This record gives sequence, C-alpha cells and structure tokens, in this order.
Amino acid sequence: MPRQLTESERQEFLAAKHVAVLSVATTDGRPPASIPIWYQYTPGGDIQISTGPSTRKARLIAEAGAATLVVQDEDPPYRYVVVEGTLVDTTDPTPPEVLEKTAVRYLGEEGGRQFVQSMAGHANVLFTIRPDRWLTADFSDEL
Repeated sequence: MPRQLTESERQEFLAAKHVAVLSVATTDGRPPASIPIWYQYTPGGDIQISTGPSTRKARLIAEAGAATLVVQDEDPPYRYVVVEGTLVDTTDPTPPEVLEKTAVRYLGEEGGRQFVQSMAGHANVLFTIRPDRWLTADFSDEL
C-alpha cells in the first residue's frame, strides 16, 4: 500500500520540474480534456499555467472554472501528486516575466530565452489555479 506524501513533501514535489497533465471538464459530451503542460508553482501558492487564448484548453478552463493537474515520477520509486483546483485569476496577456521564468524552468537559461523570443507576437493567457484538494502516493516502501 503506498503512503501519502506529507504536506511539505507534496508541495516540494509539485514545485519540482515536471511536465504536468492538465485535465479539464468538457461540456460537449466528450471525456475530460487531458493535455501535457508546463506550469509554475511555489509551495503554499497557486498554480500558474500559460497557453494560447484561442486554444481548446483555454476555453475549457475558462468555462469550467476548475482543473486537475497531475505530476508524477516515471522512474522508481514511483510517486505522484494530483491537485484539483479552482480558477482564481486570468491574466491576458501573460506577463513576459512569467513566460520567461516558465521557459527557463523547462529549457534552461539560453533555451528558455530563445523560446520566449520565438514566441514574440503569439498571444498567451495566464490562468492561476488555487489548489483545493490533493491526492498523493509514494510507492518507495513497495520496492
């Protein structure tokens, strides 16, 4: 039986660099939309996600007012954090410093700056999601 992560463990885990899977409810009869995505999170804070304002995921987040974010370790010992949250703010456009911070987080200094430069002229919107419920598992003791 996996153990649950402590509050500080789950927050540190979410704050570490992971590509998340974002899931959002739909209203058209299709299953929830699930999309890999970059994100920002500081322990004790809110989750920030930036995307194009005309994307399906942006429309669904705005409509649903809530989303689920899943992050995991893909190598043993397996661990994961699932966060269900409420949309608390939408900033259009995404502030440039948030875009750069996120890109640098995933691509490093040089790659992140180049990525942001390549996105010049592309619209982005920033969604801020407040974590409401957490589900965690740590399978370290199972090995």
